[in-house]
Amino acid sequence: MKYFRKLEGDLCYLSPINPDDAERYTRWLNDPEVAVNLTVFSSMITLNGEREILEKLSKEYVFAIVDKEIDEPIGNCGLQKLDFVNRTCEVGIFIGEKDYWGKGYGTEAMRLLLDFAFGILGLENVMLEVYEYNRRAISSYKKCGFKEIGRRRGAKFVAGKRYDIIFMDILRDEFKGSSIGKLLRYIEE
Repeated sequence: MKYFRKLEGDLCYLSPINPDDAERYTRWLNDPEVAVNLTVFSSMITLNGEREILEKLSKEYVFAIVDKEIDEPIGNCGLQKLDFVNRTCEVGIFIGEKDYWGKGYGTEAMRLLLDFAFGILGLENVMLEVYEYNRRAISSYKKCGFKEIGRRRGAKFVAGKRYDIIFMDILRDEFKGSSIGKLLRYIEE
């Protein structure tokens, strides 16, 4: 597969997604340990269905998260519900390759995505939803500057138990980006 460095960090880079990765995504999204943190947990993900979804997503602001060292995708992230009038959106992210969990890749990818949302698209507010049991993600989001803004109590049902859905957001003024600063230095030279 071929990936393209749209935004680059120390560990990973964001690339336009490649619909040819449908088999990889199908494997990730059918893995209960990965999917339990996503809205697709109770869905049947087929190879053909995932290929169609990736074709559609490849035309939107959705990126593959690619390990810089080996040029292989490990997950994805993207912007949804873009509102250019109010300058808001929602974000989603997941790391499908479990060997990469807890190693900073998700945090770096989210920072790159926020850099794109605030620095390139000029958005002012970015929001996300996370399940209360996904402590690793909550910690990562806080490292990026997200703050909890509310909860929908008992709205997620998993394995016979109810959990809260936590809403978090970040404002442009609260974000401490880096890659856009490199771009500005380049164009001002």
